[in-house]
Amino acid sequence: MSAPILDRYLAKAIRHGTLTVLRPDGSSSTIGQSTPGYPDIRIRLVDKATERQILMDPRIGAGEAYMDGRLIIEAGEIMDLAALLRMNNRWDHGGNIAPKGALKKLGGKLVTLIDGMNEAARAKRNIAHHYDIGNDLYRLFLDTDHMQYSCAYWPDDSMTLEQAQEAKLAHIAAKLRLDTPSAAPLRILDIGCGWGGMAIYLARKTGARVHGITLSEEQLALARERAEAAGVTDLVTFELVDYRALEARGERYDRIVSVGMFEHVGQAQFGQFFRTARALLAEDGVMLLHTIGRMGGPGATDLFTRKYIFPGGYIPALSETVAASEKVRLIAADVENLRLHYAKTLRQWYSRCVANKDAIIAMMDERFYRMWLFYLSGATAAFESGSMCNYQIQYIRDRHATPITRDYLADAEAALNG
Repeated sequence: MSAPILDRYLAKAIRHGTLTVLRPDGSSSTIGQSTPGYPDIRIRLVDKATERQILMDPRIGAGEAYMDGRLIIEAGEIMDLAALLRMNNRWDHGGNIAPKGALKKLGGKLVTLIDGMNEAARAKRNIAHHYDIGNDLYRLFLDTDHMQYSCAYWPDDSMTLEQAQEAKLAHIAAKLRLDTPSAAPLRILDIGCGWGGMAIYLARKTGARVHGITLSEEQLALARERAEAAGVTDLVTFELVDYRALEARGERYDRIVSVGMFEHVGQAQFGQFFRTARALLAEDGVMLLHTIGRMGGPGATDLFTRKYIFPGGYIPALSETVAASEKVRLIAADVENLRLHYAKTLRQWYSRCVANKDAIIAMMDERFYRMWLFYLSGATAAFESGSMCNYQIQYIRDRHATPITRDYLADAEAALNG
């Protein structure tokens, strides 16, 4: 008897490490070979329909089967399963576990483009889908000091998540060049301000006046509470508004920072985003864009992510990001690729979610808990072995706006951390 279709599919994907599949009829199969550094996983499929579901579209099929308790991991964790599949198909070694076939790829890119039109009303709904599910959930796994839901910065492996997020804020603040002598406080715009961590940090460290904007009502309420608790309400304001609405006000900002928001803009809106950013940035201003990115060329958002995690979201390639900003003559003065920092961050979030399993299930439900773990596991694997990374791009309008060497960055970062 020939091997089941799923086994033949998995045999092409797994060479190192093992995956044992237990079936409802009592049969089992083991794919791969035990290899140091690679996990050995055992899963159980509760019915034949689950196997067919996975084969139809492996990412969303496996995700939904795991969420529904029809794919059960008996040895290892979902994090290990995601790692096993990606480690055997490392992007930088030529691997690719994305759907093959020109028609399927074209279809995915077309849906991504349409889904990413992201007019203002839809953008708010998309943000609410992910961020308005309750601040209490995010408190369970984010850092306690700043509630940063974005890649931390790990200059020292021994850092806690709290220390790494503080280091990230200093790393970004240094690139904003906030020590420029000025008679008046710098005016800073924080596009996609989250729960206010960046805005509060900048105000406390530099005395700058920071205006944070968000489309999440839950984030807005907590950001205002946190600013009041930090004693910076005279320096920091938060507003529920789309970034595109600001240009009509005719305001200019000395600095613009955007962390973890560009992923929600949508491919079709890249040009609009940079046109607005340039219009809002002062002639001698500095902007810092921190975003998840692709190390390859433009791609498409997978169905699981579109459906359950970030509707309307799209992870940009560096090439299309810079191509869009070039059209409005924003100068990319400094570009950094934080290759593995997000993987470390995600593993910390995953561990904290596992530690708070009972609280998350009581707050949401068990299906949501498994969905969240699947999301964090897949993202971690994508940063460790796939094509995902984080880019920090420093933009200026005037080539004289920053020093001509990078020495000032290390000096400013040291001063902020000191």
